[in-house]
Amino acid sequence: MPPSVDAMSPPGDAAGAGDVRMISSKELRAHASADDLWISISGDVYDVTPWLPHHPGGDLPLITLAGQDATDAFVAYHPPSARPLLRRFFVGRLSDYTVSPASADYRRLLAQLSSAGLFERVGPAPKVQLVLMAVLFYAALYLALACASAWAHLLAGGLIGFVWIQSGWMGHDSGHHRITGHPVLDRVVQVLSGNCLTGLSIAWWKCNHNTHHIACNSLDHDPDLQHMPLFAVSPKLFGNIWSCFYQRTLAFDAASKFLISYQHWTFYPVMCIARINLLVQSALFVLTEKRVPQRLLEIAGVAAFWAWYPLLVVSLPNWWERVAFVLFSFTICGIQHVQFCLNHFSSDVYVGPPKGNDWFEKQTAGSLDILCPPWMDWFHGGLQFQIEHHLFPRLPRCHLRKVAPAVHDLCKKHGLTYSAASFWGANVLTWKTLRAAALQARSATSGAAPKNLVWEALNTHG
Repeated sequence: MPPSVDAMSPPGDAAGAGDVRMISSKELRAHASADDLWISISGDVYDVTPWLPHHPGGDLPLITLAGQDATDAFVAYHPPSARPLLRRFFVGRLSDYTVSPASADYRRLLAQLSSAGLFERVGPAPKVQLVLMAVLFYAALYLALACASAWAHLLAGGLIGFVWIQSGWMGHDSGHHRITGHPVLDRVVQVLSGNCLTGLSIAWWKCNHNTHHIACNSLDHDPDLQHMPLFAVSPKLFGNIWSCFYQRTLAFDAASKFLISYQHWTFYPVMCIARINLLVQSALFVLTEKRVPQRLLEIAGVAAFWAWYPLLVVSLPNWWERVAFVLFSFTICGIQHVQFCLNHFSSDVYVGPPKGNDWFEKQTAGSLDILCPPWMDWFHGGLQFQIEHHLFPRLPRCHLRKVAPAVHDLCKKHGLTYSAASFWGANVLTWKTLRAAALQARSATSGAAPKNLVWEALNTHG
């Protein structure tokens, strides 16, 4: 059996040092702020405070795991080649470093996948997907511009929505691992297929998504569960909790109480127009966020979308066709928004930051797989293996089905839940979760009076 990740990874500056400082977990926890941030990886302690503004994954993942062991999150998100970069931040070694049985087995399985070269083998899927997107986009333009039939124009809107879905899968893949083998080409694909084609900034998506992965299903840390005032997956959100991501209170006021009380009925209609929220969030991010990598490129890409899409809409002959075109493109794309919710809404939630010593447990408990035959994998874009994806985010989706049995066996070995349901079953579970919270909201006591409801709605995510 291959050695564990800890054994495979080169040690920090402790190697060869004559006098290594020993640090207790208590001392490590004392360095847990943005201006004094220590983490432990494989027992080595690093002061990554100066690295915080330069971290490619953003500062929030580091802040979320500050003052604790971050080994599992580190090996999940970084190839072994990233480990030597830590040496300049080395300050000592944990005196009471331990590894849980589940984490030890997780790292061993990750080492096996790495030894097999699965993280580097992407397969032909991204190239095929890019060709498919180009063909469908051209077909949509032809139907909208060269055909006089209203039905052709409606079909064009549907094709645009389907292209947006495929772009979502492409952006998701390229945000987690290289899809072309070259970082510059990957970046070009991201901006063209994401910013330009859909109007969604890849930088905004990475900021949200990286935080979601690190703090999977934490009600106050995971932005993918912070949908107030429209939705709440747990009555714990009725306590006006503070969002560590949005840096504001998720207010449960009179307006929130009313909307959440009927959320199981409004969920699917809202998903049909949820694209509006993402477009607003993306635009606000690239324009107002303090640190946006390659901000001008991100803005230019989003601006390109707001050039071609409105021009395509106004090229249609009358207003009702234009409205139908927009609504149909948004509604088709709404299928993907539902898919995003199915994987986590009905899973276990908690309040507080994640703990570094229960990475495997938190990722499996907070995720739901979707059962489907191999020929339907294209429809789910890899989200059907959400548990496996959360454990191995760098793994190309073409390998997720192969590793699922090993993950299932690990969960069984350690007495952990491995949740899976059919697409229909996952929708039922999500609806029941929303209904249960809605019924509790009706009898809950709301807090402050509602603020501007439009502004609050635009500050949701999902």
